[in-house]
Amino acid sequence: MVGKSRLQTEVLHLYKELLYAAKGKPGFQNTIRQEFRQHVAIPRSDTFRIEFMLRRGYKKLEMIKDPHISGMGHFVDKN
Repeated sequence: MVGKSRLQTEVLHLYKELLYAAKGKPGFQNTIRQEFRQHVAIPRSDTFRIEFMLRRGYKKLEMIKDPHISGMGHFVDKN
């Protein structure tokens, strides 16, 4: 069995961090799950796009960790 790539590991880590940070904030976990499912079809070979999505995800993580944030919208990627 082949191990996970660095990008796969980073995506899983971000996903878990986002879900943990979203605990106690209504609707956040569902939105996070929906966004990850929406982008599940990105090919592994598209590293630039995956890295872009990771950077965007880490920015959202910092936003969610802010105790003053109580709502979350999302942007639609047209690609």
